[in-house]
Amino acid sequence: MKARTGMTLCAAAAIAVALAPVSARAELTEVGIAQQYGISYLPLMYMEHEKLLEKYAKQEGLGDLKVKWAQFAGGNVMNDALLSGNLQFASGGVGPLVTLWAKTRGNLDVRGVCAMNSMPLDLNTRDPNVKTIKDFTGKDKIALPAVKVSIQAVTLQMAAAKAFGEKDYDKLDRLTVSMKHPDGMAALLSPASEITAHFTSPPFQYQELDHPGIHTVLNSYEVLGGPATFNVIWTTEKFRKANPKIYAAFLKAFGAAIDEINKDKPAAAAHYIEWAKYKGPKDLPLKVLDDPQVKFTMTPQNTIKYADFMYQVGSIKVKPASWKDLFFPEVHALPGS
Repeated sequence: MKARTGMTLCAAAAIAVALAPVSARAELTEVGIAQQYGISYLPLMYMEHEKLLEKYAKQEGLGDLKVKWAQFAGGNVMNDALLSGNLQFASGGVGPLVTLWAKTRGNLDVRGVCAMNSMPLDLNTRDPNVKTIKDFTGKDKIALPAVKVSIQAVTLQMAAAKAFGEKDYDKLDRLTVSMKHPDGMAALLSPASEITAHFTSPPFQYQELDHPGIHTVLNSYEVLGGPATFNVIWTTEKFRKANPKIYAAFLKAFGAAIDEINKDKPAAAAHYIEWAKYKGPKDLPLKVLDDPQVKFTMTPQNTIKYADFMYQVGSIKVKPASWKDLFFPEVHALPGS
């Protein structure tokens, strides 16, 4: 009888734990963070190599938080990892965030944590006959991080809608190929490759333009009508609600990383060369950081324009009322758009 009573008590205790309010449970002891390729992810590189999240997690009273880092080629694969629970913080372009925000409303409620930067994105080509996107033909192949969903893919659709009419916004999609940035650059620069154009990001677009015969067909700031957010961080409301101290520590760590970059750009450029195992011209990373069009900031810029377009063409089924719908409240006081 005593043994049975003990088993009953253990079962009752297990049920009580399972039904306990989320706020009463301990926060995660391990989190996964993912990034992609290029100097635009420099704040996350700072966080990883200087262990900033671990530092601020301790300040929040969380002890030794384990942080696992992963690198993905595009936001679509990253979103799968986030939805499966194998990842807590995803990063990438505005397009993948908007897609997941629309799909998860009312369940996982994915939203942006903050912006990471504002940067112009260039569509470069080696074809001298291509002066505008209207000049692309069936023989062209355009490399970008993820077909249809990456920020480059959505920007190309926005440009196509202006050039060919809204009903033909996806006219160039058939020419696009999913490739991570380093591979896309290598393919563009190889005369034997079928890739004739590359919609990329810093520093790859700068490196490409240093090669004879490479020229820019399209710039994202032209499409958006001004500076616009390139990369953002996103997570689920479920994770944010269950782990408020980790979430707070992440924001502090990310803000500290951006402050370090903006405070000492030569040092930041040197870190990028080391951490990314960068093999290009040694002066290029600092050139990128000193570009007045490049800004590391947590403030979203022109993100709502992407969401409005995606809703207009049917890529998403719900329209955000403002940029604040796309981001969690912690950044709503920033002068975003």
